[in-house]
Amino acid sequence: MSGGGQRRVAGLRREEVALLAGVSADYYVRLEQGRDKHPSEQVIAALARVFALDEQGAAHLRELARPVVRRRRAPQRPERVSPGLLSLLQAWPNTPAVVLGRHMDVLAANPLAAALNSISVPGNNQVRMMFLDPEARNIYPDWAIHAADTVASLRATAGDLDDPRLTELVGELSLKSEEFRRLWARHDIKEKTAGTKRFRNPLVGELTLAYETFSVNGAPGQLLVAYHAEPGSASERGLALLGSMIATGDPARRDAVSRDQDAAVNRGV
Repeated sequence: MSGGGQRRVAGLRREEVALLAGVSADYYVRLEQGRDKHPSEQVIAALARVFALDEQGAAHLRELARPVVRRRRAPQRPERVSPGLLSLLQAWPNTPAVVLGRHMDVLAANPLAAALNSISVPGNNQVRMMFLDPEARNIYPDWAIHAADTVASLRATAGDLDDPRLTELVGELSLKSEEFRRLWARHDIKEKTAGTKRFRNPLVGELTLAYETFSVNGAPGQLLVAYHAEPGSASERGLALLGSMIATGDPARRDAVSRDQDAAVNRGV
């Protein structure tokens, strides 16, 4: 169940974990080292309890414990967003919204989302931008929190750890970013559901936005993420101002967004 021999529970020795889970120390070591790959449901539940896993973590542990059936892998097709979903994005001029793929690629974004920050631009990968684009730390005042959540979300949404695209992405980021390498080694799992983010925007300043995430039923692995501000807040006024700049074709906004996108390309991320 694990590829390494390091302790998985801070403050507990392997023997103590085994005792609390009701298994022998030798059996627990075999599980940890991957030499025994078929633990019972009772053992999995006991380990989840000892590890104090939440519901998502326990589900991921059960997934890891399932027998791996090797099948010939069909070539992956490019992910595409349905015309209906694209129309929906455009029908939300006052709501920043993006569609993410299995590996957190930005597949589509409406104009307000693209103007909000240079990461939410179609063609970008949110994980790569978070760790390899120096501008990400300026965009997100709470960068460390969002970086950890991004890695945990990648683990939760990617699914198949043998996926060549995931292997390529994780390999690249592990080589280029010490922060990513450290966070990936934590094996945290967190599905992208709902929360709050702070953004720094060059035109309207700092915005605090809540977000909600929706699975796209017709395209497994795709997520629709929509942002909104608290009614009556300064962030709502700032978001409305940004939207009005887009609606009126404000040249300052257009030039600023263009500079942000060009800079991201030139930074090679």
